[in-house]
Amino acid sequence: MTDLEILRYAAFSADPAGGNPAGVVLDAARLPDAEMLAVAAKVGYSETAFVTEDRGDGVLRVRYFSPLAEVPFCGHATVGTAVALADRRGPGTYVFVTNAGEVPVTVDEHRRATLTSVGTRVAELDADDLAALLAALRWAGSDLDATLPPRVAYAGAYHPIVAVSSRQRLADLDYDVPALTALMRRRDWTTIQLVWREDEHHFDVRNPFPVGGVYEDPATGAAAAALGGYLRELWLVEGDAVIELSQGTDLGRPGRLTVTLVPGEAGVRVSGTAVPIPD
Repeated sequence: MTDLEILRYAAFSADPAGGNPAGVVLDAARLPDAEMLAVAAKVGYSETAFVTEDRGDGVLRVRYFSPLAEVPFCGHATVGTAVALADRRGPGTYVFVTNAGEVPVTVDEHRRATLTSVGTRVAELDADDLAALLAALRWAGSDLDATLPPRVAYAGAYHPIVAVSSRQRLADLDYDVPALTALMRRRDWTTIQLVWREDEHHFDVRNPFPVGGVYEDPATGAAAAALGGYLRELWLVEGDAVIELSQGTDLGRPGRLTVTLVPGEAGVRVSGTAVPIPD
């Protein structure tokens, strides 16, 4: 591990102090799973991405580890890894072969990356699960936005989507960590996408991530893609909508994620910049 090069990038921000920090290991071909997990724990970010195989022509096998476990897909670490590759190889398109499927990522000369998620899907959130989730969040049913019904959405990982009618309720996040962790593990949920809608195309979001070993994820690309799929599936936005998400403000790490829906595409595009974090 001592000779391993570990890069650090802040994703969904042009400021190293904003967005979501990700660890990036561009040469992890010889690392066993236990060592990747140990590296992720040592780095301490919500996720670290490991390029375990370069298949040529911009196709790379990528795996993601939180400090506690491997996750099938991570959006901010995808953006960070793609920008790290572009910093060394130049702008262009890369294809990440993840545990969830193939995810193409295009990086421009301004370090702005756009990933296209795997196909999205949306399911009902069981009433008992919703009750348990609200209890763990210490929220009441009266806190919810009735125009954005709770669902579970998928875009490479599973994220319940729960919308509140008050920005202050979102700001006052104070959840029961053991209860939420146990529920998320039972249901295989990666983060919880908590949402407040400012208007049709602007949302503030927060993402508890206790199963990954962090209280909250500052900017969550996978959940952003899932939210895009949710909004499309429920006909809450037009089919070619561009949606802006603000995240991390309540943590002092403001970030910006752009979600783009393209008619005919099964996945959802998520865009943002990434910058190196100085040592």
